[in-house]
Amino acid sequence: MTKPPLILVTPAIQKAGDEFGDLSISVSTAYQTALMDAGAIPVIMAATTSRELVVAYLNRVDGVLMTGGADINPDLHRDRVPQRLRRTVNVTPDGGARDLREVLLVDEIFRQRKPLLAICRGHQMLNVALGGTLVVDISTEIPGALNHARFRQKNEIVHDAQLTPDALLAKITGKRTLGVNSTHHQAVGRPADPLMITGRSGDGIIESMQLKPDAAGLLPFLLSVQFHPERLMDRHPAHRRIFSAFVRACVENREKKL
Repeated sequence: MTKPPLILVTPAIQKAGDEFGDLSISVSTAYQTALMDAGAIPVIMAATTSRELVVAYLNRVDGVLMTGGADINPDLHRDRVPQRLRRTVNVTPDGGARDLREVLLVDEIFRQRKPLLAICRGHQMLNVALGGTLVVDISTEIPGALNHARFRQKNEIVHDAQLTPDALLAKITGKRTLGVNSTHHQAVGRPADPLMITGRSGDGIIESMQLKPDAAGLLPFLLSVQFHPERLMDRHPAHRRIFSAFVRACVENREKKL
């Protein structure tokens, strides 16, 4: 019997935790359920910015799931941020520690060559960590764009994403057009050099990315998506297959190294 893979899951940060009102980490049970349903064991990452501890975590796990959450500080990817854009940003309440932690994490993922699934903020953070940019606020910077901040419908399909034929997401889901949910106001702007776009919404917002063919050897598996498949997988098999493919890649990569 194959041993369940351990998947490191990045947490969000809450302003006031249950105990003494301290800052605390938070991970939606939807991510955990999706991984367990696919046969994996989720391991929640601590709130650390120690490179030594990040290295130790990656040494012990078989893959990484980067999750959603608060906005990424635009100063990480833009030289100048107009005040009209800065006012739209809701950054993490820990003084940027989550941003730093995840930049360190992406660096170590590539160094140790661990499979990665990046969702929503994770999709954006991956791009920033590799040198790409973000749209700081869709409605401000892209007039006429769809309403992507559909938080009240977080568990529902609200628009389609057109997928690149033969790209990883299209192969996993078996779809050329994938219905997705949408709970964000930032988005990937200029993709980082090793990444390629594999899905867009009707207004051009980047919905999925993977490594370019000439960079494919950098990781055994990389898929980043702007939507939240963990909130759709119970009713939409295509979204469930995203987690199955990721966990399978984690097992295969581990066994290849044995």
